[in-house]
Amino acid sequence: MSTNKVAIVTGATGGIGFEVAKRLGNDGYTVVLNGIDDDEGIKRCAELVAAGIDAEYCGFDVTDEEAVTTNIVKLGEKYGKIDTLVNNAGGLGGRSRFEVMTTEFYRGVMALNLDSVFFASRAAIPFLKKGEHPSIINYTSNAAWNAGGPGAGIYGTSKAGVHAITRALAKDLAEYGIRVNAVSPGTIDTPFHKQIKSTKPEVFASWANNIMLGRLGQPEDVSGVVSFLASKDASFITAETIQIGGGQALGI
Repeated sequence: MSTNKVAIVTGATGGIGFEVAKRLGNDGYTVVLNGIDDDEGIKRCAELVAAGIDAEYCGFDVTDEEAVTTNIVKLGEKYGKIDTLVNNAGGLGGRSRFEVMTTEFYRGVMALNLDSVFFASRAAIPFLKKGEHPSIINYTSNAAWNAGGPGAGIYGTSKAGVHAITRALAKDLAEYGIRVNAVSPGTIDTPFHKQIKSTKPEVFASWANNIMLGRLGQPEDVSGVVSFLASKDASFITAETIQIGGGQALGI
């Protein structure tokens, strides 16, 4: 069994996920970075190791039930436990209005954002039971409440599912002392917004005008909250969703 606490972070080869992995590594965790870009994953993992963090990369697609289960079980057996599972992987998956939405598109977005949480959590539970202050941390979105912008309705629907499964898992796992919470990042300056940032920089910059604190979020703004939720300091917090949006959800 690992003497360190062990954290698995899905979708951790860039953006918020990488910052979360780095922060947990600096908190003393052995961190497992997951992703689908193996070259980037190996490179990012090497960055953490060079910084003195105990890290490894494990490549698999979070929408592939068999791959998720096999790899998480393998990791759990290797380390003897899992202390924290961060279901960071997710995304918009593109935009489509319902009238023209293909079933394939619908299923793809639901798989990326909701199935992935189910597959990874289910596989990790037996090993979380052996963890220290074990917890699962999921990612929802403002879109879970406001149903998303034009063409992002199924993204919003999938994230509403994440909000609900977070509370359902918390109920299910409370008897084992496993806490389950979610973060809901607002507009965070990451490659997620790469396209609009490069094509319409003035639109991207204007988003800060709708945020009470007057700026876009940074990945570190999210990683600090995830670090707290994973820690002993949050040992009496479960079934909660923390908005990390600078007050954006309230509008101004």
